[in-house]
Parts: sequence; C-alpha cells; structure tokens
Amino acid sequence: MIDFRFKTFLTLCKTKSYTKAAQKLNITQPAVTQHIKYLEEKYDTKLFQYSGKILDLTPEGETLKDIAKSIQVDSEKAYRILKDKKESIKRIKFGATLTIGEYMMPELIEKYMADFPDSKVTMIVENTDRLLHMLREGDIDFAFIEGYFNKLDYNYKIFSKEEFVVVCSTKNHLAGKSVILEDILKENIIIREQGSGTRNIFETALYEHNMQVEGFKNVTEIGNINVIKKLVQKNLGLTFIYKKAVQKELKKGTLSQIYVEDFKALRQFNFVTLKNSMCSNEYEKFLNYYNMIINTK
Repeated sequence: MIDFRFKTFLTLCKTKSYTKAAQKLNITQPAVTQHIKYLEEKYDTKLFQYSGKILDLTPEGETLKDIAKSIQVDSEKAYRILKDKKESIKRIKFGATLTIGEYMMPELIEKYMADFPDSKVTMIVENTDRLLHMLREGDIDFAFIEGYFNKLDYNYKIFSKEEFVVVCSTKNHLAGKSVILEDILKENIIIREQGSGTRNIFETALYEHNMQVEGFKNVTEIGNINVIKKLVQKNLGLTFIYKKAVQKELKKGTLSQIYVEDFKALRQFNFVTLKNSMCSNEYEKFLNYYNMIINTK
C-alpha cells in the first residue's frame, strides 16, 4: 500500500493547488501542507516552489514524483498479483503500437495462450504517445513500441530492428524502380497520424535529408495501417512503412517497393517499462518468452 503522504504528494503534483488537492483527497488544506512538509523534512529537500502564482515542482520534486509514481503503480500491481495468485490466474496487460500489434504479436499471443491456458492476456493497440501515457498512469504493465521516446524516463530493451521502406501500387510508374528521395516529392503520400511511432520515424528521416512532410505534393493522414495499404494498392499514393507490415503484400505482388537510394532507415522496436519499477524483472519474462519464440522459428 502506498504511503498516504505520497498519495497527497502525487495529487498535488497533478492539481498544482493545495486547495484542489485537499478537495480531491477529502482532507483539510493544512493536512496537505503537513504531508508535504513531512516529505520535505524526511528527504531534506524542497519539493515545490512558486513561479509567481504558479506552483511548480523543483528538480528534486520531479525525481520524487517519478519514484512515487512507480511505487504507486507497483503497489497496485502487487495487489493484482496476490489476488490473481489466490484465483490461480496469470494476468498480463500490455500495449503495442499498430505495426507491432498487428504484425508481430498475434503469433506470440497464440503460442503464449497455448503454453499458459489459464492466463488472461490483454493487449491494447495504440500510438506511441498514448501508450507511454498509459504506462505512466499504470493502465498497462509494459509496452512494445516503435518510434522515439525519452529513454532517460523509462527502462527499455531493444527487441527488434526493422527496415523502413517506400511502397506503391504495382500500377504506379515508380513500382520497382530505383530513385532518389527528391524524385518522390511530387507524389501523393499517405502516412500515419501525428503521435504515431511510424510518423515520428518518417519525419526524422526527412529531417536528416533537410526535408519536411509539407514538401510533398499532397499528404493524406490515416490512423489505420490496413486502410493505408488498401489506398496505396488502388494507386492513390505512396507510403513509408515498416517492411514487416507489407511482407505479405510484397510477396503476393499486390504492392511494389520503390528503392530510394538515399533513404535507408533501420529502426529499433523497444520493450518499455516504467523506470524504478520493482516489477520490471517480472515483466521481462514476457520479453524473454518472445525472444525464445523468435529464436526457435
């Protein structure tokens, strides 16, 4: 059970108001002040400071916030683990970005459920930003993500490296050809929405070539990979996508790759847990299981 003073501290972090924190916790404002004072004396550091009328965390307060949040999440996780143990249930709840969730996880989950038939598996498919938020809030235990994130804020392990490619309809005039990146600026492109790992990778790759998304003739944003592939198959545009997500289509000949000579992108897929989490080793058992399945294929 998390110390009630940590609960007060985290509530004040969120509300940035002693009055609102007191109302939310159903305690008096002096009690909130007393709880914060106790923590400041215990750790011999100031946790909050005022910038004008705005209450902000000090750098030390930010550090304690990360630790307290991990303790809170671990406390809730411990309760679930003990409850599940009584009921002989193995429960796992994690997140995956679209590419990983649709094209890498199904086989893994199928094998996992066959090996652990009493387990309860919940996988949430969302974009990178949303999954990191859910991880911080304790809504998921860990996440498999593509794209960029602040690696100082999380524990992470690389579990795969995937190639980023350009594909088009087999009817497109660029199908199977070798070009340079500038040659496709006048083409329509269909890409993922802001906040997705695929979009972040794409924008960063363009930035490395002193280019921007706005440099393309026409840009369509779609939040679903399968819809993007169908539109590309109908020759309505090109897309930048992980090769893993279009392997079947390239093999069947329903999509073609465009070989962009000056665009080479090999990106990391990461297994991410909360920093300072005491449950990280427990979560990594699932990653180890994934690696075992991949290595025995």
